[in-house]
Amino acid sequence: MSSAAKILVIHGPNLNLLGIREKDIYGIETFESINKRIKFEAEKLNVQIEIFQSNHEGEIIDKIHSAIDNFDGILINPGALTHYSIAIRDALKGVNIPAVEVHLSNIHAREEFRSKSVTAAVCIGQISGFGSDGYILGLNALLMYLNK
Repeated sequence: MSSAAKILVIHGPNLNLLGIREKDIYGIETFESINKRIKFEAEKLNVQIEIFQSNHEGEIIDKIHSAIDNFDGILINPGALTHYSIAIRDALKGVNIPAVEVHLSNIHAREEFRSKSVTAAVCIGQISGFGSDGYILGLNALLMYLNK
């Protein structure tokens, strides 16, 4: 890739409450501090990013659609929508933009309903269980994929 990659970062429902909700599962790091880390890493990697968060499935779908011709990759944490949103799955598949799914907790070690991801199959990969480092790992994985 010759010019700087453009990556869309999408945070799903309730991620705006990080640092407040279920600290035993999601940790004490706030939503704002995680975004600051993502921006810092993107700057180091000379990557352009846009960060978006919504608690509404339709807004997330619209944002994914808007990525066509505007972004090279998508880094997405669909939150609870991971487990049942065929609409987000179809949007990710439909735009045909490489995406990496990220989860702060290890969804495979939690409640049975959380271990299934309907969106992972249309992503190039999934990273879960590494806390906010998962976003950094995901960003780097996405860039490695794009630079192949």
